[in-house]
Amino acid sequence: MIVLKKYLFYSIAILIFFSCSCTPKPGTDEKEIDVKTPVTITNANQEQMAETIEMNATSAFQIKDNVKANLNGYIQEVHAKLGDYVKKGQLLFTLKTKEASALSGRTGDSTLNFSGLINIYSPLTGVITELSKQNGDYIQDGDDLAVIAEQGSLVFILEVPYESKNIVKLGTSCTITLPGGDVMKGTVSSEMPTVDAESQTQNFILKPISAKTLPENLIAKVEIVKSIKASAQTLPKDAVLTDESQTEWWVMKLINDSTAVKIPVKKGIESSDKVEILDPVFNVADRIIITGNYGLSDTAKVSIKKTKD
Repeated sequence: MIVLKKYLFYSIAILIFFSCSCTPKPGTDEKEIDVKTPVTITNANQEQMAETIEMNATSAFQIKDNVKANLNGYIQEVHAKLGDYVKKGQLLFTLKTKEASALSGRTGDSTLNFSGLINIYSPLTGVITELSKQNGDYIQDGDDLAVIAEQGSLVFILEVPYESKNIVKLGTSCTITLPGGDVMKGTVSSEMPTVDAESQTQNFILKPISAKTLPENLIAKVEIVKSIKASAQTLPKDAVLTDESQTEWWVMKLINDSTAVKIPVKKGIESSDKVEILDPVFNVADRIIITGNYGLSDTAKVSIKKTKD
């Protein structure tokens, strides 16, 4: 009986010990961890705002000239290569008539010894884009020998959906972005009088304002201004959030140094990196989150990392 009492005593003591050691210390029980999302902020600006439309355009030479043979005979010598830049009047081909080739090497009658060589010169200054014949090739009168494209005649052909043709007006300036990121300015110089039957697009000619040498069939991005507002309230695009259906938009605004709230907004026109905010009107001192805002709840705890210019 005594042994049983001792056993019960020790068991109760062990239970009391473990229950005491698992009890949180005063001041630390149920203390919430203060989790804050790091964010950067920006401010609304009043500035000129331009809405643009982006379309594809393809480079092409407006002026090309086919260099043709003017006799029946052979190519005696080719004086240029594919891709060469040639000047007007530069020697391109030396041709030999069929008769001169047949009589060459004969002796006896000096009247039969004539060269029969004809030189063909470049009709314009430009780049050789096609070279159809080589040394020794047989040719007939009118055969194509080469094609020369005038470098200064390079333009971009812009395909515009017919319903958007009123946006692209003659004389309008545009920005042409080439593959690789190079940017040049251009002007809408003319429009073609036909519409493609299948795509219902109309071609416009863009004249680049640049002396840069470019190849044909280069696809570039063209940005044309659709509308301009002299003064608009703008925010960077990254500051404006939307739902999956893109029917509602909002921003996260700081109400103090550690709390951000959701503010619904109405959008106006957009550019490549800015959005016009029609409503509400923000104060210049209002702090809007630009990074770290995605997925934040209506009222969220945040910590400011750095003010974004």
